Amino acid sequence: MPTFTKITRRASIGLLAGAAAFAFSAPAMAEMDLSGETVEWVIPFSESGGSAKWANFYAPLLSEALPGNPNVVVKFMPGAGSTKGANWFQKSAKADGLTIFGSSGSTQFPYLLGDPRVRYEYKDWNVVLASGTGGVAYLPPDLGAKFKEDPSSILDVNFIYGSQGATRLDLVPLLAWEMLGLNVEPVFGIKGRGDGRLMFERGEANIDYQTSSSYLKGVTPLVDDGKAVPMMTWGALDADGNIVRDPTFPDIPTFKEVYTQMKGEAPSGPEWDAWKAFFIAGFPAQKMVFLPNGATEEMITTYSNAFNKVLERPDFAEISAARLGKYPQMTGDEAVAALDQAISVDDSAKSFVVGWLKDRYGVTLK
Repeated sequence: MPTFTKITRRASIGLLAGAAAFAFSAPAMAEMDLSGETVEWVIPFSESGGSAKWANFYAPLLSEALPGNPNVVVKFMPGAGSTKGANWFQKSAKADGLTIFGSSGSTQFPYLLGDPRVRYEYKDWNVVLASGTGGVAYLPPDLGAKFKEDPSSILDVNFIYGSQGATRLDLVPLLAWEMLGLNVEPVFGIKGRGDGRLMFERGEANIDYQTSSSYLKGVTPLVDDGKAVPMMTWGALDADGNIVRDPTFPDIPTFKEVYTQMKGEAPSGPEWDAWKAFFIAGFPAQKMVFLPNGATEEMITTYSNAFNKVLERPDFAEISAARLGKYPQMTGDEAVAALDQAISVDDSAKSFVVGWLKDRYGVTLK
């Protein structure tokens, strides 16, 4: 892959009318010319999950929007719950504008929790897109029918769940199910949530969850065929920070609603505070695109402008709703603010989760 970039400058020209009209020019930020180049978009998961679907959706649109229309290739680098790919990006990615990285909540949580395998630093990277998403838990048809009739009727079921790891984004469903009183035994070590869905389809797991993009493509057909029944979503945040129904799945109750129905009162206390804190860190800005440490302002501007151009397409709302769901897609200062929220969890929530991970799964973090 070439390590050089070609830079062009654009000027902003304006006219000032008055007694004597004259033209003036003001410099604008430089943009890269990526003609003939190939951009590698590294995804630290397998090609069967939600991150793959998100990147594969954006890649051709990004190619159209970048100056010179480079070929944008999605490269999968799964392993260690996404920390393998993130560590590679931190250590080895060249700041040449030809490598970008797609992070997920399962990459953010190990960072937040001090997982000893983390060798990456989000504050070194340069965010150019932040994508919100949601999540949906679902059951086999027999258990789904029982759950719809009476959620408490499945409390005696022994559930199996394919999990990437307790310190990944999976801690959101695992903690939610435990708060409901469900007996869910995770099988750790899968490389992506798509692999968890395949376990469910093969009958090796009887409970699962997928992020919205993967649910829309991979699970909705199962629901339509009577092979799966939606259980609940994690919800979404309103302007006041309250959990409300997911706009992509408005007919499916939220975890908060299911908890209230089963327990007779709304969730509260340290468990709820911790769950909500990690939900906020993991979903409203769940997937992000980064340039590596050392990226120039020209590179950052080029990619930020390109993603903004994608978001401004007249057909973007329609095509993204079908593939990604109805969630915020942010560039510029909004993306920076979303990143800050995604890597900021208060100490009490973090302390609770660290203790819960040790007590429940024997996971000791530094």
